[in-house]
Amino acid sequence: MSKPRSAFRNHAEAAVVRALLATAALAPLAFSRAVTKLLDLAAPRMRQSAEQNLALAQLNPATTDGVWQSLARLLYFFSRFPTRNPANIRDWVDCDGAEHYAEAKARGKGVLFATGHLGNWELSAFAHAYLTEPMNIVVRPLDNPILDALVKSYRTLSGNRILDKQDFLRVILKALANNEAVGILIDQNTMPENGTFVDFFGIPASTGTTFAKLAHKTGAAVLPGYCLWSEQRQKHILKFDPIFAMTGDVTADTANLTKHFEQVIRDHPTQWLWLHRRWKTRPPGQPDLYAR
Repeated sequence: MSKPRSAFRNHAEAAVVRALLATAALAPLAFSRAVTKLLDLAAPRMRQSAEQNLALAQLNPATTDGVWQSLARLLYFFSRFPTRNPANIRDWVDCDGAEHYAEAKARGKGVLFATGHLGNWELSAFAHAYLTEPMNIVVRPLDNPILDALVKSYRTLSGNRILDKQDFLRVILKALANNEAVGILIDQNTMPENGTFVDFFGIPASTGTTFAKLAHKTGAAVLPGYCLWSEQRQKHILKFDPIFAMTGDVTADTANLTKHFEQVIRDHPTQWLWLHRRWKTRPPGQPDLYAR
């Protein structure tokens, strides 16, 4: 059992983040880049994990620098959420594939967004609410309750609803029954009892099966979606892929969705969160891929 967090620590962390967001909201992008650079230097294990992941995926380890730049953009835009509204959100975001979302909604059984830590995942849901309609977001509450409330206040500014993972199944089922949209991150390592091993960049990756089970149980339309930075347009693109065909087989559908997501990452390698130890959980008998 982990040691309880002190009130002093919670308040101190929240104060630092408030100051960081307030400064980033007024400063140029260079400030956010400086913050992520300092974090990179202060936490070398994250860079090490990213470079190990990239080597496992047989991609260039130098991609790590681009990952930190992508995180700097996330901080920069997240800090400015209070300045956005339906009239000016398109200054930041274009939408590609809105017709796929309209088709998914027309089916009348709700929409399950398959998404992940790709591009600006915070802006993705935030902008979706202004460009289409508010949605439901499944998140794990932060360990610091004060910081958790602060982040939630930003995430809900455009009308989105936060579903905490502790009690999310009942609420998700209700939302889908009301033909609402629900966004779930599908790209993180999970414990074996909560998932299955599927191929991800040629390596078995423990992947949650809850998403596929929800889709099968409810008949909701599955829509891959993500918010990617475009250097050409100098703004983010909120992209909806066509409705994803589900087979009804939990393992096969989890594998197919993971393979689809892998291709998007291959197309935009600097915009995925390679800092996460995606292959931490191993199949029985297989060695730790992060042991040094």
